[in-house]
Amino acid sequence: MSTRRILAVARKEIHHILRDRATLFLVLFTPTALLLLMAYALTVDLKHVPIAVLDYDRSPISRRFVAQITAGQDLDLYAQVGSYDEIERLLVQGSIKAALILDPAFARDLYALRGMPMQVIIDGTEPESGAFAVDHIARRAETFVTQALAAQLQARGLPAETLRSIDLRVRTWYNPDLKPKNDVIPGLISMVLGMPALSVALALAHEREHGTLEQLLATPIGRAELLLGKILPYIAVGLINVALIPALAIFWFRIPFHGSFPLFFALSAVFLFAILALGTLVGVFMRTQAAALALSFLVIFFPGFFLTGIFFPLASMPEEVRLEVLGLPGTHYAIITRGIFLPGVGLEVLWPYAVFLLVLGTAFTAVAALFFRKKLG
Repeated sequence: MSTRRILAVARKEIHHILRDRATLFLVLFTPTALLLLMAYALTVDLKHVPIAVLDYDRSPISRRFVAQITAGQDLDLYAQVGSYDEIERLLVQGSIKAALILDPAFARDLYALRGMPMQVIIDGTEPESGAFAVDHIARRAETFVTQALAAQLQARGLPAETLRSIDLRVRTWYNPDLKPKNDVIPGLISMVLGMPALSVALALAHEREHGTLEQLLATPIGRAELLLGKILPYIAVGLINVALIPALAIFWFRIPFHGSFPLFFALSAVFLFAILALGTLVGVFMRTQAAALALSFLVIFFPGFFLTGIFFPLASMPEEVRLEVLGLPGTHYAIITRGIFLPGVGLEVLWPYAVFLLVLGTAFTAVAALFFRKKLG
C-alpha cells in the first residue's frame, strides 16, 4: 500500500469537494444546521402546562394547595371547573393537559393525617405533558403537607418525618437539573457528524455513474488505496465540524463540558473513520446516487437515530437488538460524547469504545475493498 497514491486520491477528492458546492455544503454546514434544528425540536423544556382544577372541598387549605402547585412557570391554572363534564370538554378541545380533582374531605383527611384525597386526570394523547403535571403535583404536595401540618405535628409532639413512610433522598450527578438537552445534544453529535458518510457514498456512486471510476481502476492504484484516499478528505472536513459543533453545544445551548477536548477531538477522528468506512461500504454496492442516498438513510441515519441509545436506553432493548447495535459506530460514539461532556471521563474509561470504532472502521474498509472490483465488473 502506497501513501503517495492514497494522498493523490485524497487531493483529487479535495478538489471535487471544493468545486461541488452541494457536496461542500453537505459536509461542512449541514451537521451544524442539523444539530441546531434537532436540538430545538427534541429538547424542549416543558413549562406552562395548562391544567384545570375541580375543587369539591372549597376550603381555605384546598385553595392554598391549588395556589402552591400553580405558582411559578411549570403549571398554569387554565380554569376552575365544576364537573367532570367540563374537564372532558377541555381535554377534548386540547385546552388542558391535566386536571386535578380534590375530594370533599380534602382538608378533613389532611388534618387527620389520613393523607390527601385527590385525583389527577391526564391527557393520554400527550403523555409527556401529563406525566410532567403528575410529577410536579406530587413534589409540591409533599412540600405542602410538611408546611401545612408542621404546627399541628409540633403540638402533638410528633416529628415531621411522621408524614413520610419512606425517607427517600435523591441526588442527581452530572445533570443536577435533569435538563433533557444536557443528555440529548451530546448524543445528537454522534448522528450529525455522520453526514460526511452520506457524501462519500454519493461520491462513489457519482463516479460510477459518470464512468470516472473505471479510469481510476485502470491506474496502479489499489482498491484499498482508492477507498482510503476517498475517506481521508472527508475525515479532514469532519474534523472542522468536530471543532465547531462542541462550541455550538457549549456556548449556545450551555451544555456543560467537563472532559478533555484533545481526547474528544482524537476519538472523534476515530469515529469519523468508522462512519465514513460504513458510507464507503454503502457506496460500493450502489450503482446510482439515488440508491446510495436511500441506502445511506436506511443503514446509517435511521438506525443512528433510534438504535444508538440517544433517545432509548440500550439496556431496555432486546438482547438480539443490543448485539446488532454494537455494529453501529454511533452507538459507541454516543457513549463517548456523553462521557466526555457530562462526567468528564478519560481514556481509561472510553478506550473499549475507541477500540470498537477502530475495529468497525477497519472491517468496513476491508469488506468494501473486497467487493469493490467485483461489483464494478
